[in-house]
Amino acid sequence: MSTLIRIIGIDPGLRRTGWGIIDTLGNSLKFVASGTVLSDDKADLASRLCQIHDGLADIIHTHKPDEAAVEQTFVNKDAVATLKLGQARGIAMLVPARAGLPVAEYAPNAVKKAVIGVGHGEKQQIHMMLKVLMPKAVFSGNDAADALAIAICHAHHMGGARARLKAMGL
Repeated sequence: MSTLIRIIGIDPGLRRTGWGIIDTLGNSLKFVASGTVLSDDKADLASRLCQIHDGLADIIHTHKPDEAAVEQTFVNKDAVATLKLGQARGIAMLVPARAGLPVAEYAPNAVKKAVIGVGHGEKQQIHMMLKVLMPKAVFSGNDAADALAIAICHAHHMGGARARLKAMGL
């Protein structure tokens, strides 16, 4: 017997933090909602982090997910930008954790592989597969689409872990 599980996927960013929520029941996926939390790029860093925190907290309060998944940070050539992204990612992990949700992390290549079948792909491929997997999905841009892909990745990995536990009799 399957249980409905609501997952929030979060694509952290200092300017735009994407979020996407899906329901899973067995192998089926259902789109719930998606969007982007924006921060004021003219505000100081602490204020921007508060804006991300408050936006994600409102979304979690409204949609009541059971689990969360966050994309891991990749290191780029700009150390300052990577550090700021890491701070936004910390907020993206803190908010669901403070709400009592388990938080999983996935590398960008794992997310792409779960959604389009290969670890290296274009954003358009992800958008196309999201529409195939969830025809009613609506996303306002790359950040929201990436967040939905992160949620789908978690649903695939979560199902595999539960199947292994069931096979072991646990």
